[in-house]
Amino acid sequence: MPKVENDNLLVSLDTADDAAVYKLNDKTALIQTLDFFTPVVDDPYIYGQIAAANSLSDVYAMGGKPLTAMNIVCFPNCLEIDVLKEILKGGADKVIEAGALLVGGHTVEDNEPKYGLSVTGIIHPQKVLANSGAKEGDYLLLTKPLGTGILNTAIKADLTSEEQYNAAIKTMVTLNKYAFEAVEDLRISACTDITGFGFLGHSYEMAKASNITLEIFSDKVPLIKGALEFAEMGIIPAGMYANKKYIEDRVKIITPIKVALEDTLYDPQTSGGLLLAIDPDDIESALERLQVKGQNDYAVVGRVIKKDNYAIHIK
Repeated sequence: MPKVENDNLLVSLDTADDAAVYKLNDKTALIQTLDFFTPVVDDPYIYGQIAAANSLSDVYAMGGKPLTAMNIVCFPNCLEIDVLKEILKGGADKVIEAGALLVGGHTVEDNEPKYGLSVTGIIHPQKVLANSGAKEGDYLLLTKPLGTGILNTAIKADLTSEEQYNAAIKTMVTLNKYAFEAVEDLRISACTDITGFGFLGHSYEMAKASNITLEIFSDKVPLIKGALEFAEMGIIPAGMYANKKYIEDRVKIITPIKVALEDTLYDPQTSGGLLLAIDPDDIESALERLQVKGQNDYAVVGRVIKKDNYAIHIK
């Protein structure tokens, strides 16, 4: 794509960030993002919820609040219209939960269902949380467990228990709104959400954009129940291999870890959590607030260190 430069364009494609941010005036900037994907579960209502939560997440990752959303739908004519109704209802319910307005959208006929949202949000121009601001000494806080790609693969193969299925669904339908609101007034240097490029892929983007190195505490990374066991069985999505191939030469494993855990760190996530670089003096407050907010499976998963020849160290 052509490089776009404008004094009011605060965040664009340059750092592979989660959304574009355009300054309207000294007090307001516009956040714009778009995301959609094929079904990850059979239940159309849950699929709609997951896709909407995933789309809305990009606004929270930039530090903003969603304002309006529009549906993006591809739908085959061989399916009952009630299926589409449930998908749209799931998405609409999540938009309402986010405090935004669903204001329309566009639908086309396609061979496979696809659904998501185009979301517009707002933020103060001086409070934008890009992925490029991480500073040496910051701690890394992850607000959701990993493993949705692996669990979705197992779900499609009908291998998960009810407990494992419910845990994966709960993670994916949970808005990042609540975790962000708990910590938004703390000293956050950088933020991104963990989605298709996996935990290490999005960590790499933060490290590259911030010109630093991230040290990951592999034993502290929260995982959805069953994810590691399925990874050990080889129940892994193809996207994991693509993610690993893309950045593995930029990752240095300091302390040997299980192959299954390494695979899980590359696992492409659906509607994953936020990864925040937080000032060390504020990390305890962040953890206390997340607990009060009722969030689960958050953890300090690393720290920012001085840049070296690798973007990521795994310990």
